[in-house]
Amino acid sequence: MSEPPVKAVALLSGGLDSMLAVKLMTTLGVDVTALTFMTHFGCSAGLDGGSCGHDPHKLAETTGFKVKLCHLGKDYIDMVRQPKFGRGKNMNPCVDCRIMMLRAGREYMEANGGEFAITGEVLGQRPMSQRLDMFNVVDRESGLVGRVLRPLSAKLLRPTIPETEKKVDRSKLLGISGRGRKDQMRLAAEWGIKEYPTPSGGCLLTDPHYSDKLRDLFIHLPIGQERVSDIQLLQIGRHLRVSDGFKLVVGRDHEENELLETLVEDGDWWIETPEHRGPLTIGRGTPTEAEIVTAARTSVRYGKAPKEGPVRVLVKRLGHAEERTLEVDALPLAEIAAMRVENVFAHIPKHAGAKLVHSPE
Repeated sequence: MSEPPVKAVALLSGGLDSMLAVKLMTTLGVDVTALTFMTHFGCSAGLDGGSCGHDPHKLAETTGFKVKLCHLGKDYIDMVRQPKFGRGKNMNPCVDCRIMMLRAGREYMEANGGEFAITGEVLGQRPMSQRLDMFNVVDRESGLVGRVLRPLSAKLLRPTIPETEKKVDRSKLLGISGRGRKDQMRLAAEWGIKEYPTPSGGCLLTDPHYSDKLRDLFIHLPIGQERVSDIQLLQIGRHLRVSDGFKLVVGRDHEENELLETLVEDGDWWIETPEHRGPLTIGRGTPTEAEIVTAARTSVRYGKAPKEGPVRVLVKRLGHAEERTLEVDALPLAEIAAMRVENVFAHIPKHAGAKLVHSPE
Protein backbone atom coordinates (compact mmCIF):
# COMPACT_ATOMS: atom_id res chain seq x y z
CA MET A 1 0.00 0.00 0.00
CA SER A 2 1.47 3.34 -1.04
CA GLU A 3 2.24 6.06 1.49
CA PRO A 4 -0.28 8.93 1.69
CA PRO A 5 0.99 12.14 0.05
CA VAL A 6 2.77 14.72 2.12
CA LYS A 7 0.47 17.64 2.94
CA ALA A 8 1.52 21.28 2.82
CA VAL A 9 -0.10 24.69 2.89
CA ALA A 10 0.93 27.39 0.40
CA LEU A 11 0.56 31.15 0.35
CA LEU A 12 -0.92 31.96 -3.06
CA SER A 13 -1.04 35.64 -3.99
CA GLY A 14 -1.98 35.08 -7.61
CA GLY A 15 1.38 36.44 -8.76
CA LEU A 16 3.61 34.39 -11.04
CA ASP A 17 6.12 33.35 -8.37
CA SER A 18 3.52 31.88 -6.04
CA MET A 19 1.82 30.13 -8.98
CA LEU A 20 5.11 28.51 -9.96
CA ALA A 21 5.93 27.48 -6.39
CA VAL A 22 2.59 25.70 -6.02
CA LYS A 23 2.86 24.11 -9.46
CA LEU A 24 6.36 22.81 -8.71
CA MET A 25 5.30 21.25 -5.41
CA THR A 26 2.31 19.51 -6.99
CA THR A 27 4.60 18.00 -9.67
CA LEU A 28 6.64 16.54 -6.78
CA GLY A 29 3.54 14.83 -5.40
CA VAL A 30 2.82 17.17 -2.49
CA ASP A 31 -0.86 17.55 -1.54
CA VAL A 32 -1.12 21.35 -1.53
CA THR A 33 -3.85 23.53 -0.04
CA ALA A 34 -3.29 27.12 -1.14
CA LEU A 35 -4.43 29.96 1.09
CA THR A 36 -5.45 33.12 -0.75
CA PHE A 37 -5.80 36.02 1.65
CA MET A 38 -8.33 38.82 1.52
CA THR A 39 -7.65 42.23 3.00
CA HIS A 40 -9.02 45.72 2.45
CA PHE A 41 -5.82 46.96 0.83
CA GLY A 42 -5.98 45.86 -2.78
CA CYS A 43 -5.38 42.19 -2.05
CA SER A 44 -8.91 41.81 -3.30
CA ALA A 45 -11.12 41.44 -6.32
CA GLY A 46 -13.07 44.70 -6.28
CA LEU A 47 -13.33 45.93 -2.71
CA ASP A 48 -13.25 42.47 -1.09
CA GLY A 49 -11.74 39.43 -2.71
CA GLY A 50 -8.55 37.38 -3.07
CA SER A 51 -4.89 38.28 -2.78
CA CYS A 52 -3.79 40.93 -5.25
CA GLY A 53 -7.11 40.80 -7.05
CA HIS A 54 -6.39 37.60 -9.03
CA ASP A 55 -8.74 34.62 -9.03
CA PRO A 56 -6.80 31.48 -7.96
CA HIS A 57 -9.48 28.95 -8.87
CA LYS A 58 -8.65 28.60 -12.57
CA LEU A 59 -5.05 27.64 -11.79
CA ALA A 60 -6.24 25.28 -9.07
CA GLU A 61 -8.54 23.47 -11.49
CA THR A 62 -5.79 22.93 -14.07
CA THR A 63 -2.98 22.17 -11.60
CA GLY A 64 -4.76 20.01 -9.05
CA PHE A 65 -4.61 21.74 -5.69
CA LYS A 66 -7.20 23.09 -3.27
CA VAL A 67 -7.87 26.74 -2.51
CA LYS A 68 -9.06 28.24 0.75
CA LEU A 69 -9.96 31.94 0.99
CA CYS A 70 -8.98 33.62 4.26
CA HIS A 71 -10.00 37.12 5.37
CA LEU A 72 -7.55 38.79 7.77
CA GLY A 73 -10.01 41.58 8.65
CA LYS A 74 -9.47 44.02 11.51
CA ASP A 75 -6.29 42.31 12.72
CA TYR A 76 -4.68 43.16 9.40
CA ILE A 77 -5.73 46.81 9.65
CA ASP A 78 -4.19 46.96 13.14
CA MET A 79 -0.95 45.45 11.84
CA VAL A 80 -0.76 47.94 8.95
CA ARG A 81 -1.20 50.77 11.41
CA GLN A 82 1.55 49.58 13.76
CA PRO A 83 3.93 47.13 12.05
CA LYS A 84 6.68 45.70 14.24
CA PHE A 85 9.25 45.53 11.45
CA GLY A 86 8.62 48.84 9.69
CA ARG A 87 7.56 49.70 6.15
CA GLY A 88 8.78 50.00 2.63
CA LYS A 89 8.81 53.27 0.71
CA ASN A 90 5.11 53.78 1.25
CA MET A 91 2.64 52.20 3.71
CA ASN A 92 3.61 48.61 2.89
CA PRO A 93 4.59 46.55 5.98
CA CYS A 94 5.96 43.67 3.91
CA VAL A 95 7.71 41.71 6.67
CA ASP A 96 4.81 41.92 9.13
CA CYS A 97 2.38 41.02 6.34
CA ARG A 98 4.31 37.85 5.53
CA ILE A 99 4.48 36.92 9.19
CA MET A 100 0.73 37.34 9.66
CA MET A 101 -0.07 35.23 6.61
CA LEU A 102 2.33 32.48 7.63
CA ARG A 103 0.88 32.40 11.13
CA ALA A 104 -2.54 31.87 9.59
CA GLY A 105 -1.01 29.22 7.36
CA ARG A 106 0.54 27.47 10.36
CA GLU A 107 -2.82 27.36 12.14
CA TYR A 108 -4.46 25.81 9.10
CA MET A 109 -1.55 23.41 8.60
CA GLU A 110 -1.60 22.16 12.18
CA ALA A 111 -5.38 21.71 12.14
CA ASN A 112 -5.36 19.73 8.89
CA GLY A 113 -2.33 17.47 9.10
CA GLY A 114 0.05 19.58 7.06
CA GLU A 115 3.80 19.32 7.54
CA PHE A 116 5.22 22.52 6.10
CA ALA A 117 4.41 25.84 4.40
CA ILE A 118 5.28 26.94 0.85
CA THR A 119 5.84 30.46 -0.45
CA GLY A 120 6.81 31.88 -3.83
CA GLU A 121 9.50 34.14 -2.38
CA VAL A 122 12.68 34.58 -4.40
CA LEU A 123 15.95 35.43 -2.65
CA GLY A 124 16.99 39.00 -3.43
CA GLN A 125 13.87 39.92 -5.37
CA ARG A 126 12.63 42.52 -2.87
CA PRO A 127 15.14 44.55 -0.84
CA MET A 128 13.13 44.67 2.39
CA SER A 129 11.43 41.32 2.83
CA GLN A 130 13.17 38.83 0.55
CA ARG A 131 16.61 38.76 2.11
CA LEU A 132 18.16 35.82 3.95
CA ASP A 133 18.10 37.62 7.30
CA MET A 134 14.44 38.55 6.82
CA PHE A 135 13.56 34.97 5.85
CA ASN A 136 14.99 33.92 9.21
CA VAL A 137 13.00 36.61 11.05
CA VAL A 138 9.77 35.66 9.28
CA ASP A 139 10.23 31.95 9.99
CA ARG A 140 10.94 32.60 13.67
CA GLU A 141 8.12 35.08 14.21
CA SER A 142 5.57 32.85 12.46
CA GLY A 143 6.58 29.80 14.52
CA LEU A 144 7.69 27.88 11.43
CA VAL A 145 11.47 27.63 11.77
CA GLY A 146 12.62 24.91 9.37
CA ARG A 147 9.16 24.46 7.92
CA VAL A 148 8.90 27.27 5.34
CA LEU A 149 9.95 25.91 1.97
CA ARG A 150 10.72 28.48 -0.73
CA PRO A 151 11.04 26.14 -3.71
CA LEU A 152 12.06 28.76 -6.28
CA SER A 153 15.23 29.61 -4.28
CA ALA A 154 15.61 26.47 -2.15
CA LYS A 155 19.04 25.45 -3.48
CA LEU A 156 20.42 28.80 -2.29
CA LEU A 157 18.99 28.36 1.21
CA ARG A 158 19.56 26.02 4.12
CA PRO A 159 17.66 22.71 3.70
CA THR A 160 14.30 22.72 5.44
CA ILE A 161 12.90 19.91 7.59
CA PRO A 162 10.80 18.38 4.78
CA GLU A 163 13.96 18.25 2.65
CA THR A 164 16.16 16.67 5.32
CA GLU A 165 13.41 14.16 6.12
CA LYS A 166 13.22 13.29 2.39
CA LYS A 167 9.58 14.35 2.20
CA VAL A 168 10.62 16.63 -0.68
CA ASP A 169 13.39 15.88 -3.20
CA ARG A 170 15.79 18.83 -2.84
CA SER A 171 17.43 18.03 -6.18
CA LYS A 172 14.17 18.92 -7.95
CA LEU A 173 13.96 22.37 -6.35
CA LEU A 174 15.30 25.56 -7.91
CA GLY A 175 17.98 28.17 -7.25
CA ILE A 176 16.51 31.40 -8.66
CA SER A 177 17.62 34.74 -7.20
CA GLY A 178 17.44 38.43 -7.97
CA ARG A 179 14.87 40.78 -9.44
CA GLY A 180 14.77 39.38 -12.99
CA ARG A 181 11.89 37.26 -14.25
CA LYS A 182 13.39 35.37 -17.20
CA ASP A 183 13.64 32.06 -15.34
CA GLN A 184 10.09 32.36 -14.04
CA MET A 185 8.70 33.26 -17.46
CA ARG A 186 10.50 30.31 -19.03
CA LEU A 187 9.01 27.96 -16.45
CA ALA A 188 5.56 29.44 -16.97
CA ALA A 189 5.83 28.73 -20.70
CA GLU A 190 6.99 25.16 -20.05
CA TRP A 191 4.08 24.51 -17.68
CA GLY A 192 1.45 26.21 -19.82
CA ILE A 193 0.80 29.08 -17.41
CA LYS A 194 -0.16 31.86 -19.78
CA GLU A 195 -2.14 34.29 -17.66
CA TYR A 196 -0.32 36.01 -14.84
CA PRO A 197 -0.12 39.60 -13.59
CA THR A 198 2.75 42.04 -13.92
CA PRO A 199 5.00 42.20 -10.83
CA SER A 200 3.99 45.79 -10.10
CA GLY A 201 0.30 45.02 -9.59
CA GLY A 202 -1.51 44.13 -6.40
CA CYS A 203 -1.06 45.67 -2.99
CA LEU A 204 -2.35 49.22 -2.72
CA LEU A 205 -0.03 49.82 0.23
CA THR A 206 2.85 50.15 -2.23
CA ASP A 207 1.07 52.93 -4.15
CA PRO A 208 2.18 56.43 -3.07
CA HIS A 209 -1.17 58.14 -3.74
CA TYR A 210 -3.15 55.50 -1.87
CA SER A 211 -0.58 55.62 0.93
CA ASP A 212 -1.12 59.37 1.33
CA LYS A 213 -4.84 58.78 1.84
CA LEU A 214 -4.24 55.99 4.34
CA ARG A 215 -1.63 58.02 6.22
CA ASP A 216 -4.11 60.89 6.43
CA LEU A 217 -6.73 58.55 7.87
CA PHE A 218 -4.38 57.13 10.50
CA ILE A 219 -3.18 60.58 11.56
CA HIS A 220 -6.70 61.93 12.02
CA LEU A 221 -8.37 58.93 13.65
CA PRO A 222 -7.25 57.53 17.02
CA ILE A 223 -6.02 53.94 17.03
CA GLY A 224 -8.92 51.50 16.93
CA GLN A 225 -11.50 54.02 15.74
CA GLU A 226 -11.09 53.39 12.02
CA ARG A 227 -13.95 51.42 10.49
CA VAL A 228 -13.90 49.01 7.57
CA SER A 229 -15.79 51.60 5.50
CA ASP A 230 -13.04 54.16 6.26
CA ILE A 231 -10.55 51.81 4.61
CA GLN A 232 -12.82 50.92 1.70
CA LEU A 233 -13.50 54.59 0.95
CA LEU A 234 -9.80 55.10 0.26
CA GLN A 235 -10.18 53.30 -3.07
CA ILE A 236 -12.90 55.64 -4.30
CA GLY A 237 -13.05 59.26 -5.39
CA ARG A 238 -11.11 62.42 -4.65
CA HIS A 239 -10.11 62.83 -1.01
CA LEU A 240 -10.03 66.33 0.45
CA ARG A 241 -8.90 67.19 3.97
CA VAL A 242 -11.01 70.23 4.94
CA SER A 243 -9.79 70.28 8.54
CA ASP A 244 -8.51 67.90 11.22
CA GLY A 245 -12.10 67.04 12.05
CA PHE A 246 -13.69 66.90 8.59
CA LYS A 247 -12.89 65.12 5.35
CA LEU A 248 -14.64 64.95 1.96
CA VAL A 249 -14.78 62.13 -0.58
CA VAL A 250 -16.02 63.27 -4.00
CA GLY A 251 -17.19 60.75 -6.62
CA ARG A 252 -15.51 61.03 -10.00
CA ASP A 253 -18.16 59.33 -12.12
CA HIS A 254 -21.51 57.54 -11.94
CA GLU A 255 -19.94 54.24 -10.90
CA GLU A 256 -18.08 55.86 -8.02
CA ASN A 257 -21.22 57.69 -6.91
CA GLU A 258 -22.97 54.33 -6.69
CA LEU A 259 -20.09 52.82 -4.71
CA LEU A 260 -20.13 55.76 -2.32
CA GLU A 261 -23.81 55.15 -1.69
CA THR A 262 -22.99 51.62 -0.48
CA LEU A 263 -20.36 52.85 1.99
CA VAL A 264 -22.07 55.78 3.70
CA GLU A 265 -22.96 55.36 7.37
CA ASP A 266 -25.12 57.16 9.90
CA GLY A 267 -23.48 60.45 10.80
CA ASP A 268 -22.00 61.00 7.34
CA TRP A 269 -22.84 64.18 5.42
CA TRP A 270 -24.51 63.68 2.02
CA ILE A 271 -23.96 66.57 -0.41
CA GLU A 272 -25.29 66.80 -3.98
CA THR A 273 -26.66 69.25 -6.57
CA PRO A 274 -30.19 67.89 -7.25
CA GLU A 275 -30.88 70.19 -10.23
CA HIS A 276 -27.62 69.48 -12.06
CA ARG A 277 -25.55 66.44 -12.95
CA GLY A 278 -22.62 66.16 -10.60
CA PRO A 279 -20.82 64.11 -7.99
CA LEU A 280 -22.05 62.63 -4.80
CA THR A 281 -19.90 64.17 -2.08
CA ILE A 282 -19.63 62.43 1.27
CA GLY A 283 -18.39 64.28 4.34
CA ARG A 284 -17.07 62.34 7.32
CA GLY A 285 -16.42 63.99 10.66
CA THR A 286 -17.75 66.97 12.63
CA PRO A 287 -17.71 70.09 10.45
CA THR A 288 -18.19 73.72 11.39
CA GLU A 289 -20.87 75.72 9.58
CA ALA A 290 -18.19 77.25 7.37
CA GLU A 291 -16.88 73.79 6.47
CA ILE A 292 -20.36 72.66 5.42
CA VAL A 293 -20.46 75.60 3.03
CA THR A 294 -17.00 74.61 1.75
CA ALA A 295 -18.29 71.09 1.10
CA ALA A 296 -21.29 72.43 -0.82
CA ARG A 297 -19.11 74.72 -2.92
CA THR A 298 -16.75 71.79 -3.66
CA SER A 299 -19.66 69.74 -4.99
CA VAL A 300 -20.59 72.60 -7.33
CA ARG A 301 -17.02 72.86 -8.59
CA TYR A 302 -16.92 69.21 -9.68
CA GLY A 303 -20.41 69.09 -11.22
CA LYS A 304 -22.12 70.43 -14.34
CA ALA A 305 -23.76 73.38 -12.58
CA PRO A 306 -22.74 76.98 -13.46
CA LYS A 307 -19.58 77.80 -11.56
CA GLU A 308 -20.52 81.38 -10.78
CA GLY A 309 -23.70 80.32 -8.94
CA PRO A 310 -25.91 80.58 -7.13
CA VAL A 311 -26.51 76.81 -7.28
CA ARG A 312 -28.85 74.87 -5.00
CA VAL A 313 -27.00 72.20 -3.02
CA LEU A 314 -28.72 69.60 -0.86
CA VAL A 315 -26.91 68.89 2.41
CA LYS A 316 -28.14 66.27 4.86
CA ARG A 317 -26.71 64.28 7.73
CA LEU A 318 -27.60 60.63 7.48
CA GLY A 319 -29.43 59.16 10.43
CA HIS A 320 -30.20 62.62 11.81
CA ALA A 321 -33.01 65.08 11.25
CA GLU A 322 -30.63 67.51 9.57
CA GLU A 323 -31.34 68.53 5.99
CA ARG A 324 -31.04 71.88 4.29
CA THR A 325 -30.55 73.53 0.94
CA LEU A 326 -27.72 76.01 0.42
CA GLU A 327 -27.25 78.39 -2.49
CA VAL A 328 -23.56 78.75 -3.28
CA ASP A 329 -21.06 79.25 -6.07
CA ALA A 330 -18.13 76.95 -6.93
CA LEU A 331 -15.09 76.84 -4.69
CA PRO A 332 -11.98 78.15 -6.50
CA LEU A 333 -9.71 75.42 -7.87
CA ALA A 334 -6.75 76.72 -5.89
CA GLU A 335 -8.62 76.20 -2.62
CA ILE A 336 -9.59 72.67 -3.63
CA ALA A 337 -6.01 71.87 -4.63
CA ALA A 338 -4.82 72.93 -1.18
CA MET A 339 -7.21 70.43 0.41
CA ARG A 340 -6.33 67.42 -1.75
CA VAL A 341 -4.73 64.86 0.53
CA GLU A 342 -1.73 64.25 -1.74
CA ASN A 343 -0.96 67.98 -1.70
CA VAL A 344 -1.40 68.21 2.06
CA PHE A 345 1.18 65.44 2.45
CA ALA A 346 3.68 67.21 0.26
CA HIS A 347 4.38 69.28 3.41
CA ILE A 348 4.06 66.54 6.06
CA PRO A 349 6.91 64.10 6.85
CA LYS A 350 6.18 60.48 5.96
CA HIS A 351 6.87 59.40 9.53
CA ALA A 352 4.13 61.65 10.95
CA GLY A 353 1.32 59.83 12.74
CA ALA A 354 1.20 56.53 14.56
CA LYS A 355 4.52 54.70 14.18
CA LEU A 356 4.88 55.39 10.46
CA VAL A 357 8.35 53.91 10.09
CA HIS A 358 9.79 53.35 6.60
CA SER A 359 12.41 51.09 5.03
CA PRO A 360 13.72 50.89 1.43
CA GLU A 361 11.13 48.59 -0.23
